[in-house]
Amino acid sequence: MDKIAVLIPCYNEEKTIKKVIRDFKESLPDAVIYVYDNNSQDHTTVIAQQEGVVVRKEFKQGKGNVIRRMFREIDAEVYIMVDGDDTYPARRAAEMAGLVMEQQSDMVIGDRLSSTYFTENKRPFHNFGNNLVRKSINYLFHSSIKDIMTGYRAFSYQFVKSFPVLSKGFEIETEMTIFAVDRNMNVDNVVVEYQDRPEGSESKLNTFSDGIKVIATIVRLYKNYRPFQFFSLLAAVFMVISVAFFIPVLVAYVQTGTVERFPTLIVCGFVMLMAILLFIAGIILATLRVKDRHDFEYRLQQIHALKALQKEERKTGS
Repeated sequence: MDKIAVLIPCYNEEKTIKKVIRDFKESLPDAVIYVYDNNSQDHTTVIAQQEGVVVRKEFKQGKGNVIRRMFREIDAEVYIMVDGDDTYPARRAAEMAGLVMEQQSDMVIGDRLSSTYFTENKRPFHNFGNNLVRKSINYLFHSSIKDIMTGYRAFSYQFVKSFPVLSKGFEIETEMTIFAVDRNMNVDNVVVEYQDRPEGSESKLNTFSDGIKVIATIVRLYKNYRPFQFFSLLAAVFMVISVAFFIPVLVAYVQTGTVERFPTLIVCGFVMLMAILLFIAGIILATLRVKDRHDFEYRLQQIHALKALQKEERKTGS
């Protein structure tokens, strides 16, 4: 088990990867640096190998797939994850790692949005999207996370080995954040200075297509993590529709003593039935969520015991 592992997912970062590696070697001289190449078509892999770091491959395209491979293969007391585009300062890594080691943080967020992000980033839709995602998640999950989509984070062993990676692409950051909030993990924040990509380096994030994926991920995770609220909201919508169409039928019945629009009445009944079923589904799924939380706490105990065993084996081996 490594003491500190620096994880760098890369795709066509030949212009910046050398500087990123050297900066982290200087900031964390005792760390093991891993570069995971995701089918780069330039010299990213060659440059990383020349710098003497561990280089591995992930052939399934997408940042989420790379992180799944990293988390599965690497054992460390502290994980530092950073993009290979030289937009995050390596000098903050020691502080972030210290929070995990000394204050038992499960996830430390490198917060760009509280520093230079909005002045450095020249893409207005990215700025709007980051604000939208941050406010949406904080509202839906009653949290106060400062930066949802940052690619600069530190993790504990407990987080990495308990986090189920489901996303394939850039929506992975959103998934990580919601998971930590929902599981009541210790989340800390470190303000970092963001600098835009150097000239000639291109972002792999597509503003619209990846933005839609992130929003879809928020909806999906809200359904999974807050099923009672999600299905109750849907039930309320169906109930309002049913009542709205039923009122004219009821008024006509009171005035004439006959039901003039039987098809409308029947549809209203089915829509109301759907609302009731959705509400009941929310109750059932919320009950299952309680059991899942109990099971998760038990898994954390197993992960903690495994970590202690690996540390003991490392001491014995050394």
